[in-house]
Amino acid sequence: MAEFMADYVVVGAGSAGCVVAARLSETGAKVLLLEAGPRDWHPMIHIPAGILKLLYNPRVNWNYTAEPEPSTGNRPIHFPRGKVLGGSSSINGMFYVRGNPADYDGWAQMGCRGWTFDDVLPMFRKSERYMSGGDPEFRGQDGPLQVEDYRTILPLTHRFVEAAQQAGFPLTKDYNGKTQEGVGYAQMTRLGRFRASTARTFLRAAAHRDNLQVLTGAPATKLLFEGRRCVGVAFRRGGKTEKALAAREVILCGGSINSPQLLQISGVGPAEHLKSIGVEVVLDAPGVGANMIDHYTARITHRVKDLISINQLSRGPRLMGELVKFVTRGNGALTFGVTSATIFCRSREGLASPDLQLLFTPASYDQNRFGQLEYKSGMTVAVCPTRPDSRGSVMAKSADPFEYPAIAPGYLTAESDLDVMLSGIKKVRHIFAQSPLAQHSLGETLPTEAVASDTDLIEFCRRGGTSLYHQVGTCRMGEDPGAVVDSRLRLRGLQGLRVVDASIMPTLTTGNTNAPSIMIGEKAAAMIREDVRA
Repeated sequence: MAEFMADYVVVGAGSAGCVVAARLSETGAKVLLLEAGPRDWHPMIHIPAGILKLLYNPRVNWNYTAEPEPSTGNRPIHFPRGKVLGGSSSINGMFYVRGNPADYDGWAQMGCRGWTFDDVLPMFRKSERYMSGGDPEFRGQDGPLQVEDYRTILPLTHRFVEAAQQAGFPLTKDYNGKTQEGVGYAQMTRLGRFRASTARTFLRAAAHRDNLQVLTGAPATKLLFEGRRCVGVAFRRGGKTEKALAAREVILCGGSINSPQLLQISGVGPAEHLKSIGVEVVLDAPGVGANMIDHYTARITHRVKDLISINQLSRGPRLMGELVKFVTRGNGALTFGVTSATIFCRSREGLASPDLQLLFTPASYDQNRFGQLEYKSGMTVAVCPTRPDSRGSVMAKSADPFEYPAIAPGYLTAESDLDVMLSGIKKVRHIFAQSPLAQHSLGETLPTEAVASDTDLIEFCRRGGTSLYHQVGTCRMGEDPGAVVDSRLRLRGLQGLRVVDASIMPTLTTGNTNAPSIMIGEKAAAMIREDVRA
């Protein structure tokens, strides 16, 4: 059995894992980074509009499926997760959203010491290089992660922003700056015309360091313990089991599905469940796999007239023209992400911060073919309650590391989430009724104007909604007995092991989760370096 030695073994080269590995390698420490998937060779990874070709691609995608549940019409819901260098930052929509300051202050109020917005803001600033400058109090200029405004904005997106303002939502020029609330144009993690994954930013900046070794095609199969100390990881490569031993720490960065599963099959999790699947218990940790939270969304679609949408740009001569723009000028439709503008707002009066995100796409999707655009021109707004009360779980089905876990998201099991969703749908319909959009609409095609009562709208949400792929919380951070990791992301009750990914979030952030995951990687690396010096 081949055996590798390092100071730090990082499991998972995703949004947080690449950051941790790159930052720790700056210290001269020997770092080994394990990634289950391949290198990011697939050309569609690097073309922003190529996301539609990645959402089901098994070469770069775990392609998980949530268990059918009554609250969502007993449908199996697809969960794409990156299985490639860069993880989900290599297959996502590249939408850069930090969240609301109240999110992080809320974590601190829950007992997560050192996680207020004032604590995490320096990490956000350290990681990014915002190409539009912005307020230096909030935005960074020197980090590896390049963040850009849209290079090409379709008139249809401008009309949405105008309609939103007419409907009463103020324009915010930088929702990652001083004020999140309002309507604004999307920002993207992009390197010029190409995608800026953490593999192409943080990891590439560290590639010249001899003390950083990256192994791809190396799925972890078990954490190795000596008593209550994690000493390494077993993994498969080339059909053989190999071993990586850590002199200092193992850092688990598998994400909100892989991290709890690996902990459970290694003996760390709810004791009774582990025994039921034939796993010897190392630590009874009931919180491992619990508290799963995700953004669930319902989409409102209109047919478009008199303006161009992505549907028309994605085929025929227009597509060839967009390809020429991409190659010669680095702009056009091939540089688009999924969301071109967004609104952060409150579902009702009396809330301290926004609990709704409305995401605009100048395109419409075929309801019978996942990830495919309709032939006819359309526009879509996704309605997303950002702070859902519903909770689910991720539980290993067996001790086999290659059998996918049972994912039970529990969407819409809290009545409060339905209230927020209904409020969001009504707000979106009000925006579509404003003249800048109304003059370009041939009518609502999903769910259609005939679906008008709250009862019918709830049924539409249950049977037609889907995930925004923002799963968090399955290795919750905190200082209470039910928390999985402490405020420094150390596995409670064990030594030599930390979890560093979106699974540690105690609650969801207000918006997309890639930027917060990168911040978690930055903060974890800083804490680990502090602990070494202490």
